[in-house]
Amino acid sequence: MRTGSPETITERLRKVENLLKKKEIPGPGIEQLGITGDPYRVLISTILSLRTRDRIMEEASKRLFCRAPDLDQLGRLSEEEIQTAIYPVGFYRTKAKTIKQIGKVLKEKWENRIPSCLEDLLELPGVGLKTANLVLSAGFGKSALCVDTHVHRIMNRWGVLQSKSPEETFRTLDRILPAEIKSSINPILVSFGQSFCLPLSPLCSLCPLARECPQKGVVHHR
Repeated sequence: MRTGSPETITERLRKVENLLKKKEIPGPGIEQLGITGDPYRVLISTILSLRTRDRIMEEASKRLFCRAPDLDQLGRLSEEEIQTAIYPVGFYRTKAKTIKQIGKVLKEKWENRIPSCLEDLLELPGVGLKTANLVLSAGFGKSALCVDTHVHRIMNRWGVLQSKSPEETFRTLDRILPAEIKSSINPILVSFGQSFCLPLSPLCSLCPLARECPQKGVVHHR
């Protein structure tokens, strides 16, 4: 697989971050909720965010956390009560069941604590690489690379990777990137991907990388 250098990726991230600051583009939903440093809330909000707009996820998270500010209180809620709190997030019934299962596992195995290593997080119901690494980075403040569809798309669009899935993108970037920038990649590229580097008809004319980006796979609709 062809990969760009860590220096190239780091420099492009810096330019994109400067654009976001200049345009005063807010961070993704997790940052807007102000829950950084709280592994429990990062975990639950990330699960709610799947196939759901940030605004809906934010409101659902607030409602749920009002009723269950910690894992002990979460364990006292029924699956139906969780459903009511998180509606209308996408797949709210499935997510309520998953959240209830997570609460049960964390109580029985972890004494109502969130585990702080990747392998243990991946054993929780419904938790994959993206969610686990976001909990490590945003929840625990560890160096952890979170790759979602935005990160995967943009890295391939920049031509620094040629990968077929977010998982493949994660494995490659996790191997080549310095630890000090891993946690910053997701919030920067999620905001950039939602505001400028859109899946379809990206705003290339406004991008500071316009002259150096090969725009791999870009489709402009008129």
